[in-house]
Amino acid sequence: MPDSPDDLRGAARLAAEAVEGAADVAEAAHAVIARPWRRGTRTRGISGLVYRSVRRGARLAGRVAEAGLSLRGPRSPRSARREAWVAAANGVYGDALAASGSPLATPLHLRHGGQPLGLTPDALRQSVAAPSDVLLVLIHGICMHDGQWGGAGHDQVAALADGLGATPVAVRYNSGRHISESGRDLDAALAALVAAWPRPVRRLVVVGHSMGGLVARSALHIAREAGRDWARLDVSLVTLGSPHHGAPLERLGNMVDAALGATRWSRPFARVGQIRSAGVTDLRWGSVRDQDWAGRDRFARGADARRHTPVPPGVALYAVAAVTGDRPLCNQTVGDGLVPLDSALGRHPDPARDLGVPADRQWVAPGLSHFGLTRSPDVTAQILAWLAPEPTAS
Repeated sequence: MPDSPDDLRGAARLAAEAVEGAADVAEAAHAVIARPWRRGTRTRGISGLVYRSVRRGARLAGRVAEAGLSLRGPRSPRSARREAWVAAANGVYGDALAASGSPLATPLHLRHGGQPLGLTPDALRQSVAAPSDVLLVLIHGICMHDGQWGGAGHDQVAALADGLGATPVAVRYNSGRHISESGRDLDAALAALVAAWPRPVRRLVVVGHSMGGLVARSALHIAREAGRDWARLDVSLVTLGSPHHGAPLERLGNMVDAALGATRWSRPFARVGQIRSAGVTDLRWGSVRDQDWAGRDRFARGADARRHTPVPPGVALYAVAAVTGDRPLCNQTVGDGLVPLDSALGRHPDPARDLGVPADRQWVAPGLSHFGLTRSPDVTAQILAWLAPEPTAS
């Protein structure tokens, strides 16, 4: 729940926008029923006045609430519950929150020890007690935040950092924005981090869960095109349940959009499904580049038209998938409950789209859900088996 003035202001604005959106849907349905021969989504006369009054009232109430809340005192400490609901709101509506300047919109930033990192040499020296020359960068998935790694007695971040001899750095971002937009911000953040790090960075291990793996791929693509120094390091990317070739639930949502938009009678209700964010619709096929969405209607039906974006040469890609059961056909189609097996492993029936992950860099975790990948000791052990340095002889 909201627990600071900024949160309450953002929630007030979101509630006002929700009322306006509901009034739009209701009026559009009313218009079709009242005058089926007439085009348009607005009503006339008293009905039109009522709907306009509802929208104006909601807008005014939201502004009054925001103005009143801006006079409140300093922020209260942020709770785990608050972090979770803001992360979820960003995943579902994040592009709209960012476009409206909502205080709930989360800008991409790097964190260490649960606190934001300043990306200057002085700030890093003060924030990081014993910087390693190996950086472990963790990127959460959609509707999540960096505080949700690990759990149930297993500190995945600490275990990975200890095993790799690395300093952990977490990424927090607005997962409702386009993946390529977050990728661009991540590229800039990592470039600044590596340049300001208190010692030369020798190795970069990036672990991305779900959408986080796609954001990492996008950032690597952008960095290589721009000639960034950080992308020329010894870089390993581990993706956990990332929908490299998309997720069926979003494709199903796109089919529902098309079905509801097929007739004048159902078209007003298509708007309800279309409140979902750009980040969600990018998961239809796993889009990681601007060209995959720029200038297109993201709700339109269509085949997979994204440009193939392989991991840059020299970057070692490791893919972890999960399966919830023990039935091969079900595992292939359902996978971890959200992402099919082949999509998580980067495999594609068209060789030109296959990510080409070597067999010894693929691993399937049995009996795990999509979110279980972020807190499983077995997943941690597999990453360390791949990437932990060999013990030195004494």
